[in-house]
Amino acid sequence: MINTAKHSYVKDLSGSAIGMGVLAAVVGFTSSFAIVLQGLTAAGATPAQATSGLIALTVGMGLSGIVLSLRYRMPIGVAWSTPGAALLISSGDTLASVNEAIGAYIFSSVLLLIAGWFRPLGRLIESIPTTLANAMLAGVLLSLCIAPVQALAFDAYITAPLLLTWWVVGRVNRFFAVPAALVMLIIMVWWRIGLPEDFAQQLQASLVPALLWIPPVFDAGAMVSLGIPLFIVTMASQNVPGVAVLKAANYQPKAGPLIANTGFFSLIASPFGSHAINLAAITAAMFSSEDAHPDPNRRYWSATVAGISYVVIGLLAGAAGLLVTLIPSVLVEAIAGLALLGAFSAAIVSALSDVKHRDAAAITFLFSGSGLAFFGIGGAFWGLLVGGAMYAVSNLKTRGNT
Repeated sequence: MINTAKHSYVKDLSGSAIGMGVLAAVVGFTSSFAIVLQGLTAAGATPAQATSGLIALTVGMGLSGIVLSLRYRMPIGVAWSTPGAALLISSGDTLASVNEAIGAYIFSSVLLLIAGWFRPLGRLIESIPTTLANAMLAGVLLSLCIAPVQALAFDAYITAPLLLTWWVVGRVNRFFAVPAALVMLIIMVWWRIGLPEDFAQQLQASLVPALLWIPPVFDAGAMVSLGIPLFIVTMASQNVPGVAVLKAANYQPKAGPLIANTGFFSLIASPFGSHAINLAAITAAMFSSEDAHPDPNRRYWSATVAGISYVVIGLLAGAAGLLVTLIPSVLVEAIAGLALLGAFSAAIVSALSDVKHRDAAAITFLFSGSGLAFFGIGGAFWGLLVGGAMYAVSNLKTRGNT
């Protein structure tokens, strides 16, 4: 166990921690902000509301990360819920308005707070079989991961260079693959489609942060269809792995306060369009590595610097939102699909690895990826419910045969 006893903040700061923090923030933002914007738009947000959500998310997760890393002197990374944004894309049709989406975000945030304070609920979510949680996640990601192929049919002249750039750069460094593909996409869109005449004026205006308050509507169907799956996918695919990464690096944080912190910042940011803030897993592994600092007790500064960087990036996030609005949605989804391909592959492999419960996982996957809705409730919830019932019956049969 690493000793995190208090000592000088100033003496703990290092160049390697600063470099790692800035790198993680830039890569983390550029590799998935398109997914977040697409998800918020799919939930009914206007371009201005979606940009507001992106700003609130980025600044919120930056502040959350700063508080946690300095409070506990551990490299605790905070991120937005990328799988949650993918869930918005697949579940947007079940919502009557963006106001219902905001109500669902707030409901999910309250559940995160309760999970942090009330351990039985947190343990209940952690007890969801890994195979089913991954099957639900894979189903949610399916339509997005198909998008790069569909984009080829839309415009092969733009999409082919995009895919080639992603593949070539990924062979060298996978963290830069999606940002490089995004740059190529912007170049190709500028060449093939062009920019509006007033682009310079729009860009100047986008540099001024604009948070928009979106009144919530607490619809029971939306909270069940979106709020509960959003909470589950955030816990199962982000918070639980985030704590596991820290423990694997020999840090021993108490999970409850960390989850409650992200729930609090999620709740504050939700009315401005933010869907979910949670613990980071991939960037947490970067923060807790020797590249951040040889001394484990000084690595927390990498997470702190990343938080500061996110706040700065968030205040300028309007420019990113403007660029995305100029790109056809199918191409934005193609970038999102490339960014989520690794997560989809890992989820589907994990979901189907348990032969005994493979049928339950397959049903969960198919319901979640179907895009269908029953009684106004999306497939992700029904997939988990039906798959869970099959999983339980399978276990009962096994016990009855012993």
